Amino acid sequence: MRFAPTDEQEALADAVREPLADADWDALAAMDVFAALVPADAGGLGLAETDLVGVLTAAGYAAAPLPVSATAFVAAPLLAAVGDPRAADVAAGRSRVALAGPGGLAPFGGHADWILHLDGDSARLGAAAGAPESTVDTALDAVRSTGAEILTGDPAIVGRARLRAGLALAAEIVGLGRRMLDLTVEYVKQRHQFGVPVGSFQAVKHHLADATLGLEFAAPEILAAAWALEHDTDAVRAVDAAVVLAAEAAHAAGRAAIQCHGAIGYTVEYELHRYVKRAWALEALCDTGTRLDRLAASLDLSEATHE
Repeated sequence: MRFAPTDEQEALADAVREPLADADWDALAAMDVFAALVPADAGGLGLAETDLVGVLTAAGYAAAPLPVSATAFVAAPLLAAVGDPRAADVAAGRSRVALAGPGGLAPFGGHADWILHLDGDSARLGAAAGAPESTVDTALDAVRSTGAEILTGDPAIVGRARLRAGLALAAEIVGLGRRMLDLTVEYVKQRHQFGVPVGSFQAVKHHLADATLGLEFAAPEILAAAWALEHDTDAVRAVDAAVVLAAEAAHAAGRAAIQCHGAIGYTVEYELHRYVKRAWALEALCDTGTRLDRLAASLDLSEATHE
């Protein structure tokens, strides 16, 4: 089994990079990005989770202040699955949906019309309201919702939406990690000490090599999790593993990026802080402790089965 993107999937990821960098929601809508996971019989493209992993990673790389992943990967297919009348507007990009995190605060909610809550076995949708609340990444524009109404109590539909949310989180974080490394590699090529680029120092090479290795291990795990979700094959375990690996890899990439940049890496005048802060904010949503506990429990069960 080959967990690598196909030529078509890479082409789709390449196509969205420019509109994501420009935060051009209308251009993404014109490309039917938000209808990608909506079934063809409901007016969508009928693509699969693996087809959008590159798009989600590109969204992280761009750090666009828009709820692209929540709208395209989670909300649009869920609304279509329950037959909600707002599904068509969401799939067409006319309405934006942010995804509520723990406590109801929704990243990118300040740029959304609706906020989707996934609580237990129920999904609720409410209007985005109020002023953005303070977070480590001010561009998140996190807000809460009002008047959230239940969309469905079907555990299968809600469970799939929750897995998609975890998968999107993992892919975005890996994209952020790659952006941080690209910025750092470019910086250490230009920054000189003792008459040579600091990138020629062995310690710097080791930091960046370790960070790269972590991200390259996490990326195929995300594709594997997407495949597991498509085929309903141990998807919870696969998504948990992808999120944990992605969070650890991006955290290490952020530390390496800041250290290799030196003092300039801490300043808001330099763009590195945008990606590091976004990674910190999204990492806080990963709930890696619970995911690690589930992975450990599944490993114990597996070992007991084979005794």
